[in-house]
This record gives sequence, C-alpha cells and structure tokens, in this order.
Amino acid sequence: MQFSYTPPSPLDYFATLVQSDSDFALFEAAVSLAQDEYPELDIQLVLDEVDQLLARVRRRLPADAGALQKLRILNQFFFKDLGFGGNVNDYYDPDNSHMNALLRTRRGIPISLAVLWLELAQGLGLVVRGVGFPGHFMVKVNLPMGQAVIDPLTGLSLSREELSERLDPYRRRNGLEDTFEVPLGLYLQSASPREIIARMLRNLKEIYRTQEDWERMLAVQERLIVLLPESWPEYRDRGLAHAELGHTDQAVADLECYLVHSEDLVDVDAIADRVDELRRQAG
Repeated sequence: MQFSYTPPSPLDYFATLVQSDSDFALFEAAVSLAQDEYPELDIQLVLDEVDQLLARVRRRLPADAGALQKLRILNQFFFKDLGFGGNVNDYYDPDNSHMNALLRTRRGIPISLAVLWLELAQGLGLVVRGVGFPGHFMVKVNLPMGQAVIDPLTGLSLSREELSERLDPYRRRNGLEDTFEVPLGLYLQSASPREIIARMLRNLKEIYRTQEDWERMLAVQERLIVLLPESWPEYRDRGLAHAELGHTDQAVADLECYLVHSEDLVDVDAIADRVDELRRQAG
C-alpha cells in the first residue's frame, strides 16, 4: 500500500504556529510570513541560521555575565559587528518585513529588527518584551536597576523624555495633547506575540493596499483572519481585496460577514452599497 503525503500549505502551517497563545511560536511565525513571497523558502534553514548567530554571541559571554553585560555584548554583536539597522533608503520595501531577507541584507524596520533581536536576547536568558509603541516598535529589557526601553533600529536606550518627545506627533494627530493626557506607561505595555505578528502583517497590508497589489494583499488578509478570527474589519478588507480581483462570491460573503458582526457603524452604509453593487454585477 502506498501512502501519499501532502505537505501543509503555507497558510495551514502558519495556523499551527499561531493557534495557541500559550505556545505561540513568535519567531517561526514571523519567518513564515515570507512564504507568500518566497514559496520555496526553507524555514528550518532560517531558524538554523539564527541558532548559529546565537551560538556566536553566547561564546562572547563570560560565565558569570549578568543582565547588563549580556545586553551590552548582544547590542555590540547585533548592531555594530553584524551591522543590523533600518532600511532608510527604502522603508516601504516589503522585504523589510521578511525575516529571510532581513538576515541577508541586515536591513529592516523596527518591528522586524525587534523580532530577531528578541529571539537572540531570549536565547541569552534576558527578560525582554516587545512594545507596540505608536509609529515605532520598541523593545524593553529587565535590568537590575529597572527596565530599559530600547530602539531596535539602533540599540540605544531611550529616556522617558525622549519617549515622550517621540509620542508628540501621535498625540497631536489624535487630539490627545491637553484635555486627555494618557500616561506614558500605557504606551509601554508589553505586546503579545499575536499582536506583534498582527502588526507585521498590517504593515505589509498597508504597503500592498497603497500599491493596489490586491493578490498580495489578499494573501496577507488570509493570514490576518487565521491570526485574528474575530477581527471583523479584516473580513471587510479581505472582501474588498476579493472584489478588486473579481471574486464576487467571496467578496459578498466576507462583506456580509462584516456587516453582520461589526458594531462600528462608520462605514456600514458604504459597505452595504458595495455589496448591492457586487450583487448587481453578478446578476
């Protein structure tokens, strides 16, 4: 008797990585996002490459290294010796979000750099977390003298004053300057692995939406719905991508799902009109 084995699709594989919050494979899930752009990507090779980087930095640690020394050695290795940093020449290149490309070019955006840095830092035994800071993802690390917030583009620790300064444009944009001053600490809460992957996907989504690259945006939406099955606006956005691609039945199903579940009434009329339009086209 012959048994045939069909490997899981990239989306199925992603679903296994993100199904449980208690056993969420953050770095592997981040690596897997590149499979939509690089279908032949060998994820295990990427994981092995990072294990080799970790082994290299571990060899630099004295046996009695404390948290602060580990942090300094890691940052020297990551930012200075390996030269990881921001892709200032092409910030909106999708490859900035693909971990395999980041390892090749050493150029990324704050969140992709942070995910790689976090993987190495945790491998050294540091207590670190991602921070979903508005407009610029950060990392924080527990040290004997307290918690340090670090910019993953540079490895530099930021003071409360510097963090407040970076918040000013966001506060102005959202009318949060005077009457509703939110404490800085609320912006520095740990981001869960699920939130980190969602933010990475939404970065890609915005790039593809701006480029009107509906095929790639649809692939991102499929992942977002696997990741956040009760985030109804993601069904709306998948439906709109389907509509742009001429997939009328799928578009109507997704948009109606959004209309049934959404409590945000801001765009309900516009979406209902789009559903009517799609039905007329199909009829």
